[in-house]
Amino acid sequence: MRIMVFFDLPTITLDDKREYRKFRKFLIKAGFIMIQESVYSKLVLNSTVANILIDNVRKHKPTSGLVQLLMITEKQYGKMEFIVGEKHSDVVDSAERVIVI
Repeated sequence: MRIMVFFDLPTITLDDKREYRKFRKFLIKAGFIMIQESVYSKLVLNSTVANILIDNVRKHKPTSGLVQLLMITEKQYGKMEFIVGEKHSDVVDSAERVIVI
C-alpha cells in the first residue's frame, strides 16, 4: 500500500514559512519520498501501519492550509502514467523486500 500526502500551505508570513518547512521535514524524516512539489508518497506494509502513519501525520499537521491523504494499493500506484516528462530518481523505490544493487 501507498500513502500519498498532498498539501498546499501558505508561505506569506515568516510563521507560515516556518510551519511549511517543519511539516516538510517531518514528512522526509517519516520516510516519505517527494513525487512532485507538495506531493509525497510512502510505501507501507499493511493498513495497520498505514493508519498509524496517518495518525502521525495528523499530529504534525500545520495550523493552516490544506493537507490531504490518500491510501492506494501498490497495483494502483504502479498504473501511474507519465504524460509529459519521465521519472528520474536516485532513490530505489520498490515494493520488493530484497533489492540487489
